[in-house]
Amino acid sequence: MADKKTITIAIMDAPYEDARSTTTLRLIDLAAKRGYNINVFAYEGAVLQPFAAQTPHANAVHGRSVEEENHFIPKDAIAALMREAERNGGKIDWVNCGLCVDERGATNAIAGVRRGSPADFWQMAEASDNTLVVATR
Repeated sequence: MADKKTITIAIMDAPYEDARSTTTLRLIDLAAKRGYNINVFAYEGAVLQPFAAQTPHANAVHGRSVEEENHFIPKDAIAALMREAERNGGKIDWVNCGLCVDERGATNAIAGVRRGSPADFWQMAEASDNTLVVATR
């Protein structure tokens, strides 16, 4: 498709730390539903967004089981976004900054996430129709 759009999004916030992370995933969802090709460059704490070791937990304070708590798990949301993009004719190329991964010990990411460097972000932005940087404060 000649008119297929490609966007690049840089994200920096770790999961659960700020609404910017959730908002970014919502923006990715909208683009995935529209069949866009989506490049995501995760930098700093955002390399933990697709961290494979995330697990849901019960909430003893409120007396809820794992199922009742229905805890949001970013890695599951990202995997679902990747499937949604594919269903609609697009794709998500998620790149974790390798330096940031090493600093945080986040080497175990879900399938479809690759290790890269800030140079990847530059190349993604150059090849995109538009780029959004979701910065920290």
